[in-house]
Amino acid sequence: MSRTSVHNKKNLLILGALSILVVIFVIFYGSSTTSINNNIFFPFFVAMFVSGEEKHTVPLDQIVSGGPPPDGIPSIDEPKFMSVLEADKFLGDSDKVLGLNINGDVRAYPLQILVWHEIVNDNVGGIPVAVTYCPLCFTNQVFKRNVNGTTIEFGTSGKLYNSNLVMYDRTSKSLWSQALGSGIMGSYTGTILERIPFDVAFWKDWKQLYPNTKVLSRDTASPRPYGADPYGDYYTNPDVFFPLSNQDDRLGLKEIVVGLEDGGVYKAYNIRDIEAKKVINDEVNNKFVTLFSLNPLLVRVFDPAVNGTNLTFSFDIKNNIFVDKQTGSKWNFEGVSIDGPSKGTQLTRLPFDEGFWFEWVAFHPQTELYFQ
Repeated sequence: MSRTSVHNKKNLLILGALSILVVIFVIFYGSSTTSINNNIFFPFFVAMFVSGEEKHTVPLDQIVSGGPPPDGIPSIDEPKFMSVLEADKFLGDSDKVLGLNINGDVRAYPLQILVWHEIVNDNVGGIPVAVTYCPLCFTNQVFKRNVNGTTIEFGTSGKLYNSNLVMYDRTSKSLWSQALGSGIMGSYTGTILERIPFDVAFWKDWKQLYPNTKVLSRDTASPRPYGADPYGDYYTNPDVFFPLSNQDDRLGLKEIVVGLEDGGVYKAYNIRDIEAKKVINDEVNNKFVTLFSLNPLLVRVFDPAVNGTNLTFSFDIKNNIFVDKQTGSKWNFEGVSIDGPSKGTQLTRLPFDEGFWFEWVAFHPQTELYFQ
């Protein structure tokens, strides 16, 4: 490739990044009802969160502006919900949702809404949670909002670390990394948020699994053009517009992976491998894990230990169920044995990370990668 071609490609990437920044800033901040003096705004914006005197766990020069100001991408703090019948009026079969089931309280959060808000402060099954989504990394994650006995509320800081969502809490103004699930600057630095298992699924599959699910309504305090995506073809093109501390070409930048961690050992699984195999029996840091896939995109991770025995599973394609080798018991996608000696037994579900490969490996450079 000639120097001119390389130079032109760099210019195109820069223009692309600037275009996304401008579009996001105008759409998110321009439609906000908040009024801020532009002459003083940006210096205040930087000083509001980032100070060399603050406690921090990541390099401050790697926490960068994503374009919008704090809360320019408004979190949903009083979410409203609707029925499947109502949601079917605007959700198509191929629309993606983040799904939760906590204590029998089943809810779906359409990504076409989350892309405009990124955080939903909710209470599900009696548990205060933060439902989060970073479109730049396709990272979904759910956290408990109880921290040291206090229930906190999260907002978007407008900043990014490794191209990933940086949240802030409205109590202490500490910064939190979605990918790390921990405070990275401020009084909560080093505090770990408890993660809650969740699902990412196509709407068609989710409503089939949970026909009585509640669905996040488009009736928000900050309406947006839901159904339109400001990121366009970003999810499928090869470009990453913000700095990364590490890159790795073992997978394509935007391959979707499921990431697991145990005792500082990290392992990633290409979601296409999980979908193809339906079941993966594996170990992370010498601890057994089992990954189930029932439908495209929909993955769950379980601890396979039952009464001191680590079960090994296979998939019965004819009956669409999972069978353990040790007892021959049959299990459903919820991790519940529905027939056989283990009938009624519930596997323990494990939290995980799901998102683009470039995000996972930026945060976990020493990650192992599962190969079939």
